[in-house]
Amino acid sequence: MTTQNITEIAFQIILYAGNGKSNAMEAIQEAKDGNFIKSDKLLEAASEELNKAHDFQTQLLQGEANGEESPLNLMLVHSQDHLMTSMTVRDLAAELVEIYRNK
Repeated sequence: MTTQNITEIAFQIILYAGNGKSNAMEAIQEAKDGNFIKSDKLLEAASEELNKAHDFQTQLLQGEANGEESPLNLMLVHSQDHLMTSMTVRDLAAELVEIYRNK
């Protein structure tokens, strides 16, 4: 895989991870306002976006497992950091929604 391909995949990971993180943060706000149907839909949307990001990550992992060289660049490192952080935000948002729901 070329550096350009890796960078393009990194941008896709950043895009979908960012969307997922935004949805998760919105879910918290909706839960604070007592809009649990909306917050549940936003958490579902967050998971869908993060799954898309994960699919791009899986492409890279499968390529490497098949012996393809993957040049490492800063954009790829940033995308991985962004994805893991966004997944953590989604997980914590789900917990916060439950706390607000059970208040």
